[in-house]
Amino acid sequence: MSHTAHIPSHRKPRRSASKVSLRAGVAGGVLSTIALAGAAAPAIAAQPVNETIEMPTLSGDLATTAAATVQATKAVAADLQLQAAQDAAASTAAKDAKKAKDDAEQKAAEAKAKAEAEAQAKEKAAAAERASRSAERTTLKAASASTGATSFKASNATGSAAAIVNFALAQVGKAYVSGATGSSAYDCSGLVQAAYRQIGVDLPRVSQDQSATGTDVSLSNLQPGDVLYWGGKGSAYHVAIYVGGGNFVGAQNPSSGVVERSLDYDAPSGAVRIL
Repeated sequence: MSHTAHIPSHRKPRRSASKVSLRAGVAGGVLSTIALAGAAAPAIAAQPVNETIEMPTLSGDLATTAAATVQATKAVAADLQLQAAQDAAASTAAKDAKKAKDDAEQKAAEAKAKAEAEAQAKEKAAAAERASRSAERTTLKAASASTGATSFKASNATGSAAAIVNFALAQVGKAYVSGATGSSAYDCSGLVQAAYRQIGVDLPRVSQDQSATGTDVSLSNLQPGDVLYWGGKGSAYHVAIYVGGGNFVGAQNPSSGVVERSLDYDAPSGAVRIL
C-alpha cells in the first residue's frame, strides 16, 4: 500500500463546532426559562384565585344506583336490628311465661296437697267425734235405762215434775237439729216445750220467751222440772231442764245431741219455775 494512501481512523469523528454551540444554546435557554419561572412563581402565588376547579361528577344513572344501594343497605341493617330486638323480646317473654306457668303449677300442687291434708284431718276428727258421740250415747242410754238411776231421779220429783223429768231423760241420745221439736230430734227450746207438753203446759217456742216465763228461782234452790237458761232473762240463747241431783238434760248442739250434764259442766245464768 502506498504511504500516501488514506487510512481510516478508529476514532469517532469530532462533532462540529456548530452543533456544540447549538446544544449549548438550547441548554442555556432551558435553564434561563426555569430560572425565570422560579422567579415568577411567588408573584403568581400571591395573586387571588378567581376560579374554582370542579371535580368530576358521577353520571346520573351511576349516582342514582349508588344512592339506592346505600338506602338498601341501611334498610337491611334496620331490618336486622328490628328482627334481633323481636327475637330477644320473644325469648324473654317465653322465659317469663314458662316461669309463671311453673310457679302456678307449683302453687296449685301445694294448695291441692294442703287441701287434701286438711280434708284428711277433718275426716279423722269427724270420725273420732262420731265414735266419741256413739260411745257417749250408749253410756247415757244405759244409765237412763238403769232402774236405780231412774228411781233416784224419780224419787226427787213428784207429780207433774216427775213426768217432765222422765220425758227429758228418755230423749237423751237423740239428735240435735235446729228448729226441731221431736220426736227423733230437738233443738234446746224444742225439747223444753215438748217436755212441758206432757203435762198439758204450752210454753213459748223460743228460748228467749221461755226464759221470761214463770218465777225466778235461785240456782241454789232448784227443783226437778225447773227451766234453766243461759244468757240474759228474756234474751237467753240456750235452755234446758233441771232433772235433780245437780244435773240437767238439754239439746246441746249438733255434735253432742241431747245429753245429761252436771251443772258444773256449764253453769247456767239463771232459772225459772213454771209449775
